[in-house]
Amino acid sequence: MSDQAAKTSAQDRDQLKALGYTSNFDRTMSLWENFSLGFTYLSPVVGVYTVFALAIVAGGPPMMWSYVLVGIGQWLVCLVFGEVVSQFPISGGLYPWARRLVGKRWAWMAGWVYLWALCTTIAAVAVGGAPYLAEMFGGRMSHAAEIWTAVGMIVATTLLNVSGTRLLARVAMFGFVCELLGAIVVGTYLLIFARHQSFHVFFRTFHLGVNGHYLPAFLASSVAAMFAYYGFEACGDVAEETPDPGRAIPKAMRMTIYIGGGAAILVCVALVLAVPDMNAAVSGQDADPVTTALRTAVGETGLRMVIGVVMVSFFSCLLSLQAATSRLLFAYSRDKMIFGSAHLSKLSPHTHMPIAALLAAGLVPAFIALGGLFMDDAVRTIIVFGSAGIYVAFQMVVLGALVARARGWRPAGTFRLGVWAWPVNIMALLYGLSAIVNMVWPRTPEDPWYRNYGMILTTVIVLASGALYMVLGRPYEAGTAPSGDAHRLHQERN
Repeated sequence: MSDQAAKTSAQDRDQLKALGYTSNFDRTMSLWENFSLGFTYLSPVVGVYTVFALAIVAGGPPMMWSYVLVGIGQWLVCLVFGEVVSQFPISGGLYPWARRLVGKRWAWMAGWVYLWALCTTIAAVAVGGAPYLAEMFGGRMSHAAEIWTAVGMIVATTLLNVSGTRLLARVAMFGFVCELLGAIVVGTYLLIFARHQSFHVFFRTFHLGVNGHYLPAFLASSVAAMFAYYGFEACGDVAEETPDPGRAIPKAMRMTIYIGGGAAILVCVALVLAVPDMNAAVSGQDADPVTTALRTAVGETGLRMVIGVVMVSFFSCLLSLQAATSRLLFAYSRDKMIFGSAHLSKLSPHTHMPIAALLAAGLVPAFIALGGLFMDDAVRTIIVFGSAGIYVAFQMVVLGALVARARGWRPAGTFRLGVWAWPVNIMALLYGLSAIVNMVWPRTPEDPWYRNYGMILTTVIVLASGALYMVLGRPYEAGTAPSGDAHRLHQERN
């Protein structure tokens, strides 16, 4: 280790100790590896390919503009997170940030919502990736086979995750390179050689909307972009594994938004312009316009090669999601905030990984996915909670930052917004709240009630169960870690 590296390592230990913690994680994750973790969690290819058909049916080609607007909104949230993590670079991300900004009860609920949102998102990504795996081998799967394939994908990424921080970083980096190159190469090829639509199509509404108004259709389709634009917070989940985290992680978060968002927009634009029959895609007659566009553009062999890259994206996305979930569970348990804390907070002496937390981050999503064998509609209703739950947890931190500022918090990390702190924080909150309302809004009265109110129902259940657990078990009283002290730290310095 060089003198500079040793100095940085000592400073990182001192900073963490001043925040009330010691860490046995391997602090070996570079800036680019940390960024790649956030990028593969955000996964533009997974985000666009998984929900492209739903988005095109809901809003037609102009839905592409929502990727730009949602990207700006999430960039504001990212800036707020950057200020917080720069001062509090603690493993677990949203939970410890909420704890230091507001207090133990607020942090308990933020962590609880985020935990279940992550678990359902892992199940959703695995279930969404199974059909592509079948397509890569030129076949079709039964519903049961898809579910078992999804479980197998979760098991595989769990085994990779328990192997250590270095392997996690390398696989995340490999996934990032494959996904970014795949997005650029495939997107550019489709734009140059496989265009079936003109750019004017991005301004055609195809008579979608309500009573001649297109806005409701656009808002419905924008939910797809919201699904594709989180993951940057994962950079902070591994703060104790990254050297100089107060400087590196805010930068990695912003890079995730810039590069991941740019790749998502490129993929979306290229796919829209490559759709051979837009009327069939918009009407839903073509149920899988992504596969249709790719098969038309590159043939059967080329399609399987592209899907091979897509599957790398799905696996690396699952890997990053599980890493984020396990670090949240570890942070929760280190503060004795959940049952099983004695086991979930242990690090392996060999790999320096939270093995029990990683196994839980595999088992719970696997059971959620397995539920699809018996009650497919119910499980799909649970899975759609993932996006809404992530946004709710995000806004608990954004609101928490506003509360802390009102109490007198002045960010003391390396990354600070200065005079822009209040306006950015307020705009991030307004964006996030409007996004949550948009996601949970019931839009199809002709469908069964659970499809219209599934997100609302599952969000209420998660919040109610968390509140009940908090009231009856009082887990927030068990630990002695600092809480609600962001504003006091500023006052003590002055």
